[in-house]
Amino acid sequence: MTNGWDESAEAWIRDMGVDGDYSRRHVLDAPMLARVAAGAYGIALDLGCGEGRFCRMLAAAGIRSVGIDPTEALIADAKAKHPGGDYRVGRAESLDFSDRSFDLVVSYMTFVDIADIASAIGEIARVLRPGGTLLIANLNSFNSAGSWVQHKGKHRRFEIDRYLEERASWQSWRGIRIKNWHRPLSTYMTLLLGAGLQLRHFAEPAPSSGDAVTAEQYRRVPYFLIMEWQKPISLPPPAKIERPMRPSSMKTPGSRSAIVPMRTRSMRVDGFASSGRTAW
Repeated sequence: MTNGWDESAEAWIRDMGVDGDYSRRHVLDAPMLARVAAGAYGIALDLGCGEGRFCRMLAAAGIRSVGIDPTEALIADAKAKHPGGDYRVGRAESLDFSDRSFDLVVSYMTFVDIADIASAIGEIARVLRPGGTLLIANLNSFNSAGSWVQHKGKHRRFEIDRYLEERASWQSWRGIRIKNWHRPLSTYMTLLLGAGLQLRHFAEPAPSSGDAVTAEQYRRVPYFLIMEWQKPISLPPPAKIERPMRPSSMKTPGSRSAIVPMRTRSMRVDGFASSGRTAW
């Protein structure tokens, strides 16, 4: 069954233009780029890259990237706008890359589009190198579970319902009609933790610019979240320091001399290496 993206690609390209919509320009771009700048990344994978906008931003930051998207029309537009970029038709649920291929994986507003999110997160963990980062911007689960409602004689209010129920719904605006997935935040957290990833950053960004009326609406409701997860570096088994057994010099009447072993002590060092660069 279609999720609407093939039919909506032309309207999406027209709506995004070169600079993106309000949410990207005034809410998400600045904190996302700040997280990228805080690391040291050589090669990135952009999941659901669409028309290639964030890949172009990564290129401007000096980071080589591969953008994948299942919608052929969006990949064609990405290639046209960025001839030097690497854009491929592909799905997050089945990544055509070797293990430990990327320093950075970016999911910029794509988790809401993926039906089999468990497989996608497993694939992300597989292609991340140890010490690498998954950077997520997504609809806040409070947002995807609710809608604005106009009460008679009152101001509009945002009402949340069926928060714990995972479900898909159709969303329409400016000629775009696509299927989005609502999941409680606990679903994402459980899957990410289960993949062995470790949370390093969490934020619910507010508008940093844009017109005051729209910005005020975005401040009333937690529209988005940003999360940064790190794949830990595997450590060798802890070294064991053995102490020799000592015979006891004390005897108990009616008993033999006891040989009492000392407890074995072990030493383990846990830690994480700083992000580096991985050759492609």
